[in-house]
Amino acid sequence: MKHSYKTKGTCAVKINFNLDGNIIKDISFEGGCNGNLKAVASLADGMTIEQLENKCKGIVCGFRSTSCADQLTIAARQAFENK
Repeated sequence: MKHSYKTKGTCAVKINFNLDGNIIKDISFEGGCNGNLKAVASLADGMTIEQLENKCKGIVCGFRSTSCADQLTIAARQAFENK
């Protein structure tokens, strides 16, 4: 199922992804650091939400209290729990 999440506190403004059960796929970011976010999306593709949270939850970017990777964990968990 397709999901979109409006990020908070990051350069990327939106995350688009699909969930197949608890597996995240087809991730794309709008805005932000293009190359880094393509890498995050590629590395996270096919992970379960739990695996993603173990790797990326709580990562911060510079002086911010979150990061695009952290926002991806929030988006995926929220989408999974609201299905």
